[in-house]
Amino acid sequence: MTQPPDQPPQPGGFGAPQDQPPQGGGFGAPQTPPQTPPQHPQMPPAQPPQAPPTPPGPQPGYGYPQQPGPYAQPGPYGRPQQPGPYTQPQQPGPYGQPQPQAPYGQPQPGPYGQQPGYGYPQQPQYPGAPVPPGGGSRNPFKGKPAMIIGAAVAALLVIGGTVFAVTSGGDDDKGGKKKPVAQKSDDAKPTATDAPVNPGDGEGDGGEESTDLNEGRKPGESKVLWYKEAPDAPGSGADANGMWINDKTAVKAAYKQLFAYDVADGKPTWEPITFPQKICATTRQQSADDKIVVAYMSGASDNAKCNQLQQVDLNTGEQGWKAEVADGALFDSAITVELSLAGNTLMVGRSQSGVAYDVHSGKKLYEKKKYADSCYPSAFAGGSRLISVASCDLGGAAEHEELQELDPKTGKVKWTFKYDKGYRVNRTLSVDPLVVYSENEDKDTWNISTFTPQGRIRSQVSTKESIAPECGWAILQRDLTGCQGVVVGGDMLYLPTEATSGANEILAISLATGKEKWRVKSPTEQTILPLRLEGGKLVAYVEPSYDAGGQVVSIATAGRTHTPVKVLQNPEGVSSIENGFFSRDLKWAGGRLYLATTRLTGNDEAKEKLMIVFGK
Repeated sequence: MTQPPDQPPQPGGFGAPQDQPPQGGGFGAPQTPPQTPPQHPQMPPAQPPQAPPTPPGPQPGYGYPQQPGPYAQPGPYGRPQQPGPYTQPQQPGPYGQPQPQAPYGQPQPGPYGQQPGYGYPQQPQYPGAPVPPGGGSRNPFKGKPAMIIGAAVAALLVIGGTVFAVTSGGDDDKGGKKKPVAQKSDDAKPTATDAPVNPGDGEGDGGEESTDLNEGRKPGESKVLWYKEAPDAPGSGADANGMWINDKTAVKAAYKQLFAYDVADGKPTWEPITFPQKICATTRQQSADDKIVVAYMSGASDNAKCNQLQQVDLNTGEQGWKAEVADGALFDSAITVELSLAGNTLMVGRSQSGVAYDVHSGKKLYEKKKYADSCYPSAFAGGSRLISVASCDLGGAAEHEELQELDPKTGKVKWTFKYDKGYRVNRTLSVDPLVVYSENEDKDTWNISTFTPQGRIRSQVSTKESIAPECGWAILQRDLTGCQGVVVGGDMLYLPTEATSGANEILAISLATGKEKWRVKSPTEQTILPLRLEGGKLVAYVEPSYDAGGQVVSIATAGRTHTPVKVLQNPEGVSSIENGFFSRDLKWAGGRLYLATTRLTGNDEAKEKLMIVFGK
């Protein structure tokens, strides 16, 4: 498959991969991969997936020119869309455009290392949908440059698998380079403004040499509740994906370890857990009783696999059951895996199949294997539902992808939705309701569709704006749920636009119609990103500038007035720390803002940041 054309660097935004090198990026900018990946230009949006095999009423399949309908709308990301999301052409926009990145381990300008957004390709037309107008294409989701291997896994490359590439980079939201102060990297020596309060080693409050990060705090500014430094990482860098928070404890993964801190004061709640090898996958979700599962490598050699599973109790640090994920059939390996938790079922995604375990006992429940003639389940999304994506007839005339909902307990298929040839399912923005982003790189189109509980298209997003959620790297595996800056609830979808001149906006889109209901602009010149719904209001994060701290604001979702109301104003004195993470993960919980890294550079010149927490 050809790679998308080069696009200008875009500021971080919706869908931007995390784990990308720090770029003047916004909330949750993508983190950089372990090695400096080649920056592949992102592909233009393509037409949306096809409608179900036998949709009611005669309608053209995905990608077919359609008559005015939801599916043939131009893609919202970076391109004006037409009535239907599918087959909507995208216009050049910041989202989805490749952004320059620095190799992993190298400081990059900008604290958040944003990268091109999701770069949603424009959507193909569903039967009866209007054909989108032509025009330049851009991916709506900004993301890090990374290579994404198709459904049949890397091993299948030997027999015709396809490699997809997504590039990212990052400058400020006006297209220029961020100011040096805001781009402070982890290379700098600690100063009075970025010395630790409670180092990550769990040894207390930082000792006599620690500087009070709240010293000089101005009236009305929030407090730094606690701050942690990261553990040492190898010179090539290391992943630090995984952060889980409940009422009492915040748990953070970094390289080979799990750290647990009291949410109020940052004191260690249990001894750090150190695994034999580096952590290579984690469940983004946690069970109702706060159990998670992490996967770590089987060894340190080039032949090592990400196949060692360990259950952990977030409240106590107790290590429960362990298991080793076996390889499947030919070319179906556990070299890399994805972990998804749906209810009490842990789904481990291998290169061409999935293995389900009971999260409490570790008992193997079933396998989701190859089905039909040549459909290989390659990615899974968990939460309140279990969603599967399969690649079918790779390299053949009938090549396409299929979306399915599975019964988490049994693996039984509830429904199947077939996408048109050329469309790739890249992200699930929500599983309940199900909102899916797909793209067709060859046709330079993208699509965001909402599905009914029965697996039929309900609506397709139609917007002329470039959308910029922040999404993580998808290397070898898709990471369907790896996006920040997207909130779904109350039959609405909230997406951040890309900032092209001045501040960006949050769009409120009806899931019933796919059309915009209202929008709100960032209260400052910095990027604003949706975080979550709370008490009927949308909570959002406004990024810091080089001379001011970030903000947390609430926005009324009902009525006619949607003016952001400030909840927290972070201290100006620590804006360099808040703005200086190599890559980040953001969470709002219990009235506290958690900002953590998702990638360690391995720089030995100074202690790296692990996480910082703000509150009143």
